[in-house]
Amino acid sequence: MDDLLSEIEAFRRTHGMAESAFGRKAANDTNFIKQVRSGRELRRATIERVRLFMLTYRPEMSKAA
Repeated sequence: MDDLLSEIEAFRRTHGMAESAFGRKAANDTNFIKQVRSGRELRRATIERVRLFMLTYRPEMSKAA
């Protein structure tokens, strides 16, 4: 899980994304990162879904014109 957490932290720094926002968007769980840090075991499908989210993420465009 340390590798996944490192990947998530790098992604969050790059995109300026809060932990809760990442959790909501990647795993539909605002406490996702906190739980993983606390030892939550993840299924392979969840890990793959989170990594796919990071690979395919496109920042939302600003609505202000």
